[in-house]
Amino acid sequence: MHEDKEITDERITLIAKKIKELRINANYTSAESFSYDNELNRVQYWRVENGANITLKTLLKILDIHKITLSDFFASF
Repeated sequence: MHEDKEITDERITLIAKKIKELRINANYTSAESFSYDNELNRVQYWRVENGANITLKTLLKILDIHKITLSDFFASF
């Protein structure tokens, strides 16, 4: 029987955790202050850190802010 509850892909959870880790390592204690300082939509960024589906454009923007390449970001996966 099909459940209505959405099952989150573990890879999405890992990406979200890694993005949150980058923010914390950049000395931001809150997603709100990070998003404000980097001109990101506060709600959208909060959703990113909580495993919402994001576009590649959003991922690239976040990686550019942290000055990290795609290959470096995904190297630990």
